[in-house]
Amino acid sequence: MKHGVVQMGFGRQTSESIDYQWFSYLRSRVSFRGPAPDFDRPYIAFLGSSESFGKFVPDPFPRLLGHMLGTGCANFSALNAGVDMVLRDPSILLGCLNARVTVLAVSGAHNLSNRHYRVHPRRNDRFVGESSLLRGLYPEVDFTQIHFTRHLLATLAGDGTRFSDVVRELRAAWLARMRTLLESIDGPVVLLWMADHAPPRPGEDARASLGAGDPLFIDRAMVDALGPLTEDLVEVVATPEVLQAGRRGMVLGPGDAAAAARMPGPAFHAQVAEALAPVLARFV
Repeated sequence: MKHGVVQMGFGRQTSESIDYQWFSYLRSRVSFRGPAPDFDRPYIAFLGSSESFGKFVPDPFPRLLGHMLGTGCANFSALNAGVDMVLRDPSILLGCLNARVTVLAVSGAHNLSNRHYRVHPRRNDRFVGESSLLRGLYPEVDFTQIHFTRHLLATLAGDGTRFSDVVRELRAAWLARMRTLLESIDGPVVLLWMADHAPPRPGEDARASLGAGDPLFIDRAMVDALGPLTEDLVEVVATPEVLQAGRRGMVLGPGDAAAAARMPGPAFHAQVAEALAPVLARFV
């Protein structure tokens, strides 16, 4: 690798784990899943959260696409990441700037700082603290006992009226932050929706959205609003066969079953790669 851009660091591997081939990029404090591409040659950049990182999956869709298209792929996705992580990291943005195309996987609106609460700058699923606005809205809640955004939202969801106010703020913050991110990437961006359901229609009850699965609180109007800032939108909804395959092919350790149940399995990653391949082929 030229210019000392990438330093490879291979994570500990056991009989029940995957070697994620961690690599560092420039001055980013985030470790990314390898294998790292040769950054002096054409490559595709990928942004997203745990789903596109490919937790528990030996061959996530960025790696599959690298084989299918014969090009390098830089998977800048990170576990439990939200839009905030990318916007705070100039190294990741530079990696996207130098890529032929960037694939941005839609992540939920819950893992980002907003007027109601703050999240950790890199591990965006970590609840750091509530605002005076949220304390005033929920005076009965003891926020010192809450450490993760999902726990926070499950606690707040008990009151539908107040919870709707919180979700409305999350959606507005997500849309503004996504627009900022897309405007910050000086190159073509393909927006990716990957889930077991299509983007829902606007107006659904906020508490129903909480139970609908990832990406949390994102509806069709929000996705469509980003269309003018993207080169293309690829929607991949898991087929019945993919849903039936479930966790088949995942590499799990003791105690991983519950976490793996929320992650797309190898069959879904293969479906995503097949859907993205003809779109990305135009850029490589």
